[in-house]
Amino acid sequence: MTEIFGNLLNIEWQQIVMWCIGGLLIYLAIKKDMEPTLLLPMGFGAILVNLPLSGAVTQGHEEGVIDVLFNAGIANELFPLLLFIGIGAMIDFGPLLSNPKLMLFGAAAQFGIFFTLSVATLLGFELKDAASIAIIGAADGPTSIFVANYFGSNYIGAIIVAAYSYMALVPIVQPPIIKLITTRKERLIRMPYEQKNVSKTVRILFPIVITVITGIVSPKSVALIGFLMFGNLIRECGVLNALSESAQNQLANLVTLLLGITVSTKMQAAAFLTPQTLMILALGLVAFVFDTVGGVLLAKFFNLFLKSKINPMIGASGISAFPMSARVVHKMGLAEDNQNFLLMHSIGVNVSGQIASVIAGGLILNLIAR
Repeated sequence: MTEIFGNLLNIEWQQIVMWCIGGLLIYLAIKKDMEPTLLLPMGFGAILVNLPLSGAVTQGHEEGVIDVLFNAGIANELFPLLLFIGIGAMIDFGPLLSNPKLMLFGAAAQFGIFFTLSVATLLGFELKDAASIAIIGAADGPTSIFVANYFGSNYIGAIIVAAYSYMALVPIVQPPIIKLITTRKERLIRMPYEQKNVSKTVRILFPIVITVITGIVSPKSVALIGFLMFGNLIRECGVLNALSESAQNQLANLVTLLLGITVSTKMQAAAFLTPQTLMILALGLVAFVFDTVGGVLLAKFFNLFLKSKINPMIGASGISAFPMSARVVHKMGLAEDNQNFLLMHSIGVNVSGQIASVIAGGLILNLIAR
């Protein structure tokens, strides 16, 4: 009994705040069905690591179970690379290969990364930390982990949490931004989709060629792009169907689950509730917003010259949050006009953003010395 009351007396307000944050993540996962595989373990983990005497879980005698998991899965980039195999196996590059110009929107939607890099540097963050923070805008958790680990960022916990939180919150964050910078007339633009046959040879060569080109242009991103494209090659080769299904489902879900609860180890109140963390969350949102704006504005610019207009909402799908962003744009199109089907166009842009975000991360690694 004395130990119980002693634990109650040890509770600080910061821990209660983190319990509330964990509860919110669990609510969004269960009630709103927002990326439950990721948010549910993150929310539960945030509560777990902020219990009184949580060192029994996070520290133990020398190194706790979750710390071991973090060092084994995130500190050495194992989880991000395995997850990229699963993501690659999920991706159908057919819509992009049918309409390669969609790659331009994926590139434009990385604008927020470089904008935020400048802003974070001006706010006093070291260049390596500013670069790590900027990658949050890619809405690509594995790339954020990879870059933050490479630079040995002082804020890796907050960066990882922000990256995955904004990925999960795409359905909340993107729609108001898109509506703010587009007119209803633009959102009503219909884009007929013409199914084009993409040969199996092209589908097999694409991941190989992209890996080689990226390795030449941005060698430090070759591990990420290589695992992503290897996953896609498993999908497209036609002789590893069982492995492709496993990568898309069991592997991706299991790694995401482990990743979520492991990320939560960096949500301990003492380290998480700091002014720097709040700044990182704000800068991550800035990057996310400007990535969305960059893709939409490029589409609006093209419409000044094109006879066949582009629905500018598809430009917002250029962030790397696959396939959440594509689904958001598709649903927004249907909300404006129930016969306006933008899914295939937005998917094409979304998968191009997956590639572009990894290349952008690699370029930052190449440009900034560790």
